[in-house]
Amino acid sequence: MAGAVAGSGTPEDTFPKLLLRNARRFSARPAIREKDLGIWQSWTWGEVLDEVRAFALGLKELGVKAGDKIAIIGHNRPRLYWTFTAVQSLGAVPIPVYQDAVAEEMAYVLSHAEVAFAVVEDQEQVDKLITLNEELHALTHVIYDDERGLKNYDHAQLHPFEDVQALGRKALAGNASAEADWEAAIAAGKGEDVAVILYTSGTTGRPKGVMLSFDNILISAVNANAFDRLDETEEIIAYLPMAWVGDHIFSYAQAYAAGFCVNCPESPDTVTEDRREIAPTYFFAPPRVFEMLLTQIMVRMEDAGELKKKMFHHYLGVARDVGERLLNDEEVGLLDRLRYRLGEVLVYGPLKNRMGLSRLKVGYTAGEAIGPEIFRFYRALGLNLKQLYGQTEASVYISMQPDGEIRADTVGTPAPDVEIRIDDNGEVLYRSPGVFVGYFKNDEATKETKTEEGWVHTGDAGFFDNEGHLRIIDRAKDVGKLVDDTLFAPKYIENKLKFFPDIKEVVAFGHERDKVCVFINIDLESVGNWAERNNISYASYQELAAHPQVYETIETHVRQVNQDLAQEPRMAGSQISRFLVLHKELDADDGELTRTQKVRRSFIAEKYTALIEALYDGSTEADISTEVTYEDGRKGMLSATLNIRDVERFGTAQMKEAAE
Repeated sequence: MAGAVAGSGTPEDTFPKLLLRNARRFSARPAIREKDLGIWQSWTWGEVLDEVRAFALGLKELGVKAGDKIAIIGHNRPRLYWTFTAVQSLGAVPIPVYQDAVAEEMAYVLSHAEVAFAVVEDQEQVDKLITLNEELHALTHVIYDDERGLKNYDHAQLHPFEDVQALGRKALAGNASAEADWEAAIAAGKGEDVAVILYTSGTTGRPKGVMLSFDNILISAVNANAFDRLDETEEIIAYLPMAWVGDHIFSYAQAYAAGFCVNCPESPDTVTEDRREIAPTYFFAPPRVFEMLLTQIMVRMEDAGELKKKMFHHYLGVARDVGERLLNDEEVGLLDRLRYRLGEVLVYGPLKNRMGLSRLKVGYTAGEAIGPEIFRFYRALGLNLKQLYGQTEASVYISMQPDGEIRADTVGTPAPDVEIRIDDNGEVLYRSPGVFVGYFKNDEATKETKTEEGWVHTGDAGFFDNEGHLRIIDRAKDVGKLVDDTLFAPKYIENKLKFFPDIKEVVAFGHERDKVCVFINIDLESVGNWAERNNISYASYQELAAHPQVYETIETHVRQVNQDLAQEPRMAGSQISRFLVLHKELDADDGELTRTQKVRRSFIAEKYTALIEALYDGSTEADISTEVTYEDGRKGMLSATLNIRDVERFGTAQMKEAAE
């Protein structure tokens, strides 16, 4: 595959080569947009080429050379996306860093990667780098996009983005061969060259730098575009962290490969509104986003008039009956089609428009398992939502759901050019053209993860069902057993609880113990709205989480999950015995979540050992004092006495009684 995009026979095997191609083929088509001060600004592919070329040559004037590592830090901004291509055109390697990382986390990545230059969004990121100045010996220049607040800073090694572009344009004007030399350097690039280093989120320890080649990324991107028939007419909104492999594939690689348009929202706070204006045709969101959207819909309906409520619930019933069948082109009677069409006018269409998904061609979710009911809700509305299974080390794609074969309990079949096998211990392994080159400066970890035959250990446990679809149970290391040998899959239990809009996060415990117990975080927006409607006052998350009526509601949800588990032979023995509602939200700044919002299970188990002991020793309450990090970086202590509840468990006889 080296030397061509996915064996297509074309020579565009790097992003700079694709930019030159797109500037010729789609010169006047919009390549990227940004909303600024309420107005969408657009750049065509031809204009993007001019912007990237000027910046690349400016970087060269500053001293960037092949092999250098260049950090990219900030929210989704056109100039930061252009930086990837500009850096790659010089043979250097871009390294995106999570923009919300605290200084200590950022210092590790930048030092480990030996970053020489950094291109950042604004003053906040500049300030972080200044505080790390003594630790970052290799860092020589910092370039910023937004100049606000930076006027009086020392600019000896600090440069506005426009000034670097001006250096490049000056070089172009002063050297007749500058453009030709630049394009010659691009032509010399090869598919097997390292295109980017993406650092993992550090769920189990220090982040690892995943080296992906152009071939890895572009073959995966071209295959994905072909799989869902995506072309240059698509629109996507770029709002996910630029340091995450998903955004790099969806908003950069697939956009360059197909030539479609990427839209950057005005700010993280305006994503929903901006998505509504753009109405993307291609959209990815982790389950948390779909859960939040559903919560917002249900909260709004609670405030609606009785007539609107009745209409909403009636047509949701129609959608549940026939919506997914229509989406799958199955046979549906004329009367049901007419009822659904009326529901589209009265309910489904306005709902999709409200969510900014009225033009959706295909949507994906991944990262965590999505609740089956939530998944079916969106598909019932006529939204072609699918699940995929992927990893940074795979250039995202391991398995995908083909149209017409979409189920809530699987993650599909092997993606194009991907092989999957299940090891003897139940672990999922794969190999594909997207498999990473290796971990940067970590040969030992590379050998542990990737075999000599190219198989990659995912660390996930799963199996193929009778129809050849992959089901992921949990992280292989997290799947355990109770003391009576009952299967314990914590994520499976957690995701069942997270289906309820009142519950935001769950951490389950039970391995090598006699019962399952859980920590629960309430969803502040959903529960807060309930409190407001019921004239219940509260001063903080902690106070609302401890409210007796909130506990009663959560206990009802836990009881429902136990009823569901009782009907599943493999999981019936892992019903939840006890729970508590945490006094604070789990937070990445406190080390409890990764930057991609995944639970750091072992860290939480160590941090809250006293609470776990109280769950298992029969205590009815537990005292806790926890260090917390505030938004401004200050630290403080939060103390509380937490209530612990026992929950009813169900056997076969009880389930029969409940059914009767």
